[in-house]
Amino acid sequence: MKTRYLAIGNHLNRRQFIQYASLFLGSSIVSACTQQKQTTTNTEKKLDKISFGTNWLAQAEHGGFYQAIATGIYQDYGLDVTIKMGGPQIPSGTQLLLGGAVDFFMGQGIDAINAIAEGIPKITVAAIFQKDPQCIIAHPNSGVKTLADLKGKPIYVGAGANVTYYPLLKAKYGFTDEQKRPYNFNPAPFLADKTSAQQGYITSEPFAIEKQGGFKPVVFLLADDDYTTYATTIEAKKELVDKNPDLVQRFVDASIKGWYSYLENPEPGNKLIKKDNPEMSDEQIKYGLQKLQEYGVILSGDAQKLGIGAMSQERWQSFFAKMVKVGVFKPNLKYQDAFTLKFVNKGEAAYKKSV
Repeated sequence: MKTRYLAIGNHLNRRQFIQYASLFLGSSIVSACTQQKQTTTNTEKKLDKISFGTNWLAQAEHGGFYQAIATGIYQDYGLDVTIKMGGPQIPSGTQLLLGGAVDFFMGQGIDAINAIAEGIPKITVAAIFQKDPQCIIAHPNSGVKTLADLKGKPIYVGAGANVTYYPLLKAKYGFTDEQKRPYNFNPAPFLADKTSAQQGYITSEPFAIEKQGGFKPVVFLLADDDYTTYATTIEAKKELVDKNPDLVQRFVDASIKGWYSYLENPEPGNKLIKKDNPEMSDEQIKYGLQKLQEYGVILSGDAQKLGIGAMSQERWQSFFAKMVKVGVFKPNLKYQDAFTLKFVNKGEAAYKKSV
């Protein structure tokens, strides 16, 4: 999963860690049945209980899901949703999903393809982020104006980089394994060496570096430079998708509607984020949401015409071909099994209408 998890305190040492390290899935203290529009009579429709696992502690990057709880959207779709936060340590998202600890999990496209290679029966049903927030961060006034300028310079990256974005950087810019340095989710080595760079998430590490280092770093979003995997996806077991597509559809639709609502007025969702994660500051949430919007992480690509959550066969194929070319995947891998388009691509108006 990722590693950008290392923030000031808890927030910044997480994202790359998520992608290729383990996650600790803690039970969230918020669920749809404890928020607005609670069932008050026996005549109302019984809600289907659903658990959704996130890839880290509650934050703006999870805002739409919390918003769907806070505003009663999930209940409108007949769902009683509990969010279970990810965090440092213990089982991976795939383990939690396949073991039945959660019904849906927050994943990413490249991991979904890798799951097919490993014979893991999970599938991506929606992609909330059109762009992966993964970035490379450099020092200002160091002569680094493009990613190409980092050739030969020390770069702090996590182990997950080796099977995700780093092969692309090697192929495109001539980066080498020799210039890699181990990233331990602490910006101190980067701050101490003005010639170095480090990995991060646009919504987190730059914020922490500015606070700790007293300067605004140079940030390169890898999604704008060929690393075009989907992120913050919704994953489910293939068995659930086959046996209960109506439940999957309702969860996807309600989650997407929650994201539209969050982008319009994030306050209800933010209150629940801070309830689940008391260490999350208003300043950090505001920064994270600002960067999601500034970089078009949610409303770009396929989502511009097809709505939040959108995916396309062409996008999956193009990304797979890039990763085959740099040796991450074998060309005969049936990557099409990693996703389905049947639950998305309805257009913005469909998600905003009343249930």
